Formats: sequence, C-alpha cells, structure tokens
Amino acid sequence: MRWRLVDRIDELERDRFVAGSVSFPPELELFQDHFPGFPVVPGVILMESLAQLAGKLVGYSVRLARGDWPFPILSMMQGVKFRRFVRPGELVRLEARVLSLRDESAVMDVRAWVDGRIVAQAEQTFVFNAVKLDSEAEADRLERIERSELARLWAAYPHD
Repeated sequence: MRWRLVDRIDELERDRFVAGSVSFPPELELFQDHFPGFPVVPGVILMESLAQLAGKLVGYSVRLARGDWPFPILSMMQGVKFRRFVRPGELVRLEARVLSLRDESAVMDVRAWVDGRIVAQAEQTFVFNAVKLDSEAEADRLERIERSELARLWAAYPHD
C-alpha cells in the first residue's frame, strides 16, 4: 500500500488554510480486518490523511516565505475526537487551518467531514528541519519530490 492518503487539494491559501478530499475504496486490504462484516476507516488513517494535507500547506507556505522546502513531521496531537465511523467509499473532505507557523514548527487545527458533518478533528503539531539534510543534492531531491506531489494533488499549483 502506498501511503498517499489525500486524493486532491481543492483550496490552498498560503499561511492560512487548505482543503482537499480522500475516499477509501472498499477493496483496500485494511477493510478485511477493520472490521470483518462492518468495514470502517481506522481513525489513525483519518488522522494521517489530515496530517498529509496539513503538511502540504506547511511545506508550500514555508517554501514561499524562506526559499527552502521543509519536511513537516507530525510530532503531537491533542484534542483528538472521532465523532462517527467513516465507511469505505465515502467522500471525506479534509481541512487544515494554521494556528501557529514558526521557523521550525507549526500547529494546525484539522477536521474531516462527511456529508457536511464533522467525523474527526484534532490539533496537530509538526516539526521540521530538526535534522539538517546531508547535502544540497538531498535538499534538491526532497524539493523535487514535494513539488511533484503538490502538483499531483493541487491542479492550481503554479508549476514554476
């Protein structure tokens, strides 16, 4: 399984907000065990989807502000709430709002919605640039990967 848990980005406002979506196909292997006869998306997968979306906003914002592309790493979650099950095939709207964006960290308010109702929410804290990359070549490689992924997800991404 590839750990790409965001299908697309629909809105992105630098330093403020990002929204996107994901749907988990019923044939995913994880539904065989979670749970047999009553498949639901694991809460940890919803939180990871939200973290991936939030990370794209952090990366894009930091890149425009200071010129390098950080690698946001989810380091903490607070106030995690799951309000209802998400079933295979449901379209999940993902949203992340910046609460704080600093040189080495970001705090985000994240929410997942199905049919206009919140199904999961949390405050997620990210750290980045905690360890320097080995070389300029490694930094360039990371930036190419992040640019490519952002272009895949967000049709409005300015491909410069």
